[in-house]
Amino acid sequence: MKSAPRSVPWQLGDLHHLGLTVADIDRSIRFYRDVLGMTLVRRRPRVDDEYVALQTGYPGVVLNVASFKATPESTQSLEVVQYMNQAEPPAETATNRPGNSHLCLTVNDLRACHADLKARGVRFKSDPVTITAGPNAGGLVVYFHDPDGYVLELFQPPASLGPVTASPPCTGTD
Repeated sequence: MKSAPRSVPWQLGDLHHLGLTVADIDRSIRFYRDVLGMTLVRRRPRVDDEYVALQTGYPGVVLNVASFKATPESTQSLEVVQYMNQAEPPAETATNRPGNSHLCLTVNDLRACHADLKARGVRFKSDPVTITAGPNAGGLVVYFHDPDGYVLELFQPPASLGPVTASPPCTGTD
């Protein structure tokens, strides 16, 4: 793929949001807000605007949408969307399948976060793993799943990168 010539009159800005399609938005809200401790910043239970049908390519689509921020100060958000009509079966979410992605969140104490979330029934692929090579050597990392099987990653940077100042608390508000 060729890179865009430097003379183009446009440029990309910051990452605005990451969107996930979910099977049960109420279950996802409980997970992202109550288990992970994210801030629910917007809730739109019925989105059926014509522009959304044009954008998604699904005429007459009705969505149920919730948006979260990892911290109240974050400029990026996570948007979870349930298709209330025109829904399809779940996708295969394995990280080795082209077209799939994962969301990585920083955390200030990965081992404590892992223990807390595991005790709350969150499914992990492993225990925290020490990064042994590359620019994040010395940090910790682990993959886990949301209620729909979407892969999330927790990352604690190595001490040489400095402290994490904004991270999910990993304690819910149950």
